[in-house]
Amino acid sequence: FLLNYLTPLLGASTMHLAVYVKQCMQTELRICMKVLSHSMWVGVLNFTKPGEQEAARCDTRAQLEERGCMGKDIVSPLNILTVTKNTALSTNAFVKDEPIQLRPQEVNLKLRPGLPRTFKLDFRRVEGYPVDLYYLMDLSYSMEDDLRSIKTLGNELFKALQGITKQGRIGFGSFVDKTVLPFTNTNPEKLKKPCEEKELFCQPAFGYRHVLSMTENKADFNREVDKQRISGNLDSPEGTLDAIMQAAVCGDRIGWRNSSTRLIVLTTDDGFHMAGDGKLAGILEPNDERCYMDNKLYTKSNDMDYPSVGQVASQLEKNNIQPIFAVTKNMENVYRELSRMIPKSEVGVLSEDSKNVVELIQAAYNRLSSKVTVTHDALPDNVRVTYTPLCPGGGPAGDKGVCDNVKVGDLVSFNVTVTADECIDRERSFLIGPLGIKDKLKVSLSTRCECECDDPKEENHKDCDGKGKVKCGMCSCNAGFVGQKCECAIGEKDESSLRAACRKDNGTECEGRGDCVCGICQCYAQQGGSTYYGTHCECENESCEKFQNKLCGGNGKCRCKICECNPEYEGTACQCKKSDEQCRTPSGSVCSGRGTCQCNQCKCIEGYQRPYCLTCPACQTPCITKGKCIECLGFQTGPFSKNCSQTCKSINEFEMVETLPPGKPCDVRDVENCRVFFIIKQLDGEDNYSAQILKTRECPELPNIYAIIGGSIAGVALIGLLILLIIKAILYMRDVKEFRRFENEQKKGKWSPVTVSISNPFGEGDCKYA
Repeated sequence: FLLNYLTPLLGASTMHLAVYVKQCMQTELRICMKVLSHSMWVGVLNFTKPGEQEAARCDTRAQLEERGCMGKDIVSPLNILTVTKNTALSTNAFVKDEPIQLRPQEVNLKLRPGLPRTFKLDFRRVEGYPVDLYYLMDLSYSMEDDLRSIKTLGNELFKALQGITKQGRIGFGSFVDKTVLPFTNTNPEKLKKPCEEKELFCQPAFGYRHVLSMTENKADFNREVDKQRISGNLDSPEGTLDAIMQAAVCGDRIGWRNSSTRLIVLTTDDGFHMAGDGKLAGILEPNDERCYMDNKLYTKSNDMDYPSVGQVASQLEKNNIQPIFAVTKNMENVYRELSRMIPKSEVGVLSEDSKNVVELIQAAYNRLSSKVTVTHDALPDNVRVTYTPLCPGGGPAGDKGVCDNVKVGDLVSFNVTVTADECIDRERSFLIGPLGIKDKLKVSLSTRCECECDDPKEENHKDCDGKGKVKCGMCSCNAGFVGQKCECAIGEKDESSLRAACRKDNGTECEGRGDCVCGICQCYAQQGGSTYYGTHCECENESCEKFQNKLCGGNGKCRCKICECNPEYEGTACQCKKSDEQCRTPSGSVCSGRGTCQCNQCKCIEGYQRPYCLTCPACQTPCITKGKCIECLGFQTGPFSKNCSQTCKSINEFEMVETLPPGKPCDVRDVENCRVFFIIKQLDGEDNYSAQILKTRECPELPNIYAIIGGSIAGVALIGLLILLIIKAILYMRDVKEFRRFENEQKKGKWSPVTVSISNPFGEGDCKYA
């Protein structure tokens, strides 16, 4: 039953269960106890038949009783609920000890995995329960008129608080923002007076300041509030979350009482900075949710980033603090979104001067106190808790229980259902209680997964061959002995080596289908009556492929998961009669010799297509692959010419023809650069061809050597002649240019008579020439 249930959930790993069973009997029982909440275990000896798995001990009560089990022999641990503290609820808060609003206060649960346990939780809010109210005010410059109003409303606040409880106390704190750029002007003068120049009363910039711890004294409250002065910053969002975080975690400084309703009333007219905004000022250290207060100032304001909304919500819930956001109309939507992320919080809209703050607090408190929300803190792994409200309009079960419109003194109840989905290694605990209330229920939880059978006391029981004791119907063998009945003495052998002999390829012992006894697999029986077989129990004859819901189609036998078909059948499930009628081509071959006929259909070799494996679209065309062989066979040239018959034996038939049949022929260029034309056809078989080769090749004409030489000489001569003519022309043009310049110079010259006298050296008369 257990294996059948697990098979669809765990797949192949289901068979590993049998191995785990034999390795650890406690694990066996734990598996049975946690798989199904209604599964049970038989703890008597000799329950399993020879070859049957010990997992057969795990089944439903009906199935086990049908097999003859007596009720006393069936192990079925039930859930156990023990209420360890159940003090009665208090009627009012005026008692010596702390008032009790929740019962029970402590329970101990021992659960069976998967089996839920439900118990009842009662809550009643006592009359006059103490209230601690911390007024946290934004003192940025835009809140100037609101500060003036709150200075006049101290008495009304105390009066309203007295209307709620006689044990009310009020504290006061204020905030602006971090005193670093870009949030605040860091000019020294501006840090001292961040307000406008006309403002006479302005206190220096600050992040968060705790002004007054919780007090019942109205005079102290009015005096401290009256001392407050407005301050300022640069940007619109404020350091709101910084202030809330410090007010929540600095409980001893604020003065929160252990037993009180804790309220933070936050008044502001602007949004808030959140985690990550500190990076704008170079503040990279994340908020660590710890108290840093010295001389009533938050000292890490400029060193630590703003907290996230999640961090604030967590600390408020942890410290049972309920915030009331009293904000201006323009900020209502922003803080309603924030309220959705903070359990047990309320939002109210302030008037322009905050004079309605007292009525706002009263209305918000009434809404908070009339709604009871029960939930839990962090749960252990694999544990679920659901709540069913037992109050009018309480709603369906869920991970929170909510009752609305609950008055002081009304008793409300919840059914709490706890379920452990897995076994838990040790006792764990968690708290359940209403949000915003200190009272909590402590739940101590453990699981019942261990053996709780009434075992014989004998150390060496006869049914364990005198070499072990009985635990829940199975033998727990002494050292040196193994086996279902401790029948195998391993002696000096290592048990791990014996078990290794039962593992195929270092896999699972006996494939999860048998017991490893002295290094030999003893295979289990199957539900159908047959048994697993093989050296490692790897074979069985019931899981072969089926056809028409018959094993091997009814036309063969299953042998070790493979169908052995009758002579006239074939196929993985023997589903086909042997025939090749649909596989024969018109030529009579089967699948063109390029495949096998299976179930009267061709199964072609890779690349070829059915129905007859004739074509191979992805294969390279033989026009290319057989071109060299065509050259070799037809003209005895090319790279294969020396061994043509062996290299080109794939072309079984070829002939030389004068003309080729109509159609586009193949062509290839031979070593002489001639084009050889041919037609090639694939015959039956994978590499079998016939070819027709055209006798006449198409070769290019040889060039005229003499014409080329003559032309070259003539060309060179012509080029030389042209060069000479060009040189001659250039010289001629230069001479013409020089002659014309000479003529121009001659025309410009002026001529006059010149007389030349010649003296005779011999003293004769001189001659004169004109």
